[in-house]
Amino acid sequence: MSPDTGTGALARLTEERVDHRFKGLPPDADGLTVGELAAQRRNLFTGGFATPVLALSAERLEHNLALMETYAARHGLAFAPHGKTSMAPQLFQRQIDRGAWGITLAVPHQVRVARAFGVQRVFLANELVDAAALRWISAELDADPSFRLVCYVDSVRGVALMDAALRGAKRPLDVVVELAAGEGARTGVRTEAECAAVADAVADTRTLRLVGVAGYEGEVPQATPERVHAWLRRLVALAVDFDKAGRFAQADEIVVSAGGSAWFDAVADVFAEIPGLSAPVLKLLRSGAYVSHDDGHYRKITPFNRVPEEGALEPAFRLWTQVVSRPSPEQAFTNAGKRDAAYDLDLPFAQVVRRGGVERPAAGIEVTGLSDQHAWLRTAPEAELEVGDWVGLGLSHPCTSFDKWQLIPVAEADGTVVDYIRTFF
Repeated sequence: MSPDTGTGALARLTEERVDHRFKGLPPDADGLTVGELAAQRRNLFTGGFATPVLALSAERLEHNLALMETYAARHGLAFAPHGKTSMAPQLFQRQIDRGAWGITLAVPHQVRVARAFGVQRVFLANELVDAAALRWISAELDADPSFRLVCYVDSVRGVALMDAALRGAKRPLDVVVELAAGEGARTGVRTEAECAAVADAVADTRTLRLVGVAGYEGEVPQATPERVHAWLRRLVALAVDFDKAGRFAQADEIVVSAGGSAWFDAVADVFAEIPGLSAPVLKLLRSGAYVSHDDGHYRKITPFNRVPEEGALEPAFRLWTQVVSRPSPEQAFTNAGKRDAAYDLDLPFAQVVRRGGVERPAAGIEVTGLSDQHAWLRTAPEAELEVGDWVGLGLSHPCTSFDKWQLIPVAEADGTVVDYIRTFF
């Protein structure tokens, strides 16, 4: 890792010039640095921002970061939140500052982003068989003794490809066998016997070191609490059986990892049952969508609905759009569409209307569709809506909200913009 990474790279984000690349930002801010614009503490509604503009709530973002830090600590879990949600190194750092063990990622490009900004621990939740990427990761490991990366393996063929690409590496790559969540689920090894064969293949290499087991309970078919708990117990049993067989003999600690954003309560329950093994156990949770939460899919499925005594996440995103057409009493159009809003799980939700500095609930207003650059609104008789009004939309699915915006204002409750989050997709 070069000396330009880490804190220095994060600081340099504030030196980037504001220009046409960053939609929604004030046109008269062109030429300012991001840091200079942030120092002006402009108001989202009166400071020259152009619609559509996506904003993060400063207060809710901080609340969510603190809540999951507390949750993981309370349940004795290490936390490696999935960075593919935001791909925002500033948020990675805030998560690490809040006690995260490291950052989970999915593909090599994301690892390169994390390394460019100083992330020292990465859990790669995928089998990696790309030779060029493996050689780059190996060079990073060899050059930086403090860097650690743990990667899935889910096939004997994958192990052979990884071994061939890593020949000559000074440090072995730490790997965990991925247990599939069931027949027809996404990736992972389907049976315990096949898991053992993959582990044997790892043991036959000098380039890989088996350090644990992992999987993703969110792929359990027809998931119920009972089925998810049962699969998680299979994962724990696999770790216990591997340990009894001496498969973790080279590991300084044994990694057992699971946990998306829908079932982390089940992960906490079952991981609390992990018995003592031959080395310390790193119980690694990987939930990522919590950082912004949402007003749709994750609001419905969050484990905090099942355990309200543990707290509650708060949706931190709001997409501000403007009414540009009101062709009939039953219909209106705003100027944000598929280029701006997540729509893969649910359409956006009309929440509030702003006119003349006054904000009120978006009564009788429903988003019924999205074009590339328009939201289609159905308006009931009680809807009071005019061309020029700002409409604040709640979004569903953080992962496909972050990726549509390169620079996202962070606004306090009164609209004061206090920071800007840079994404790298």
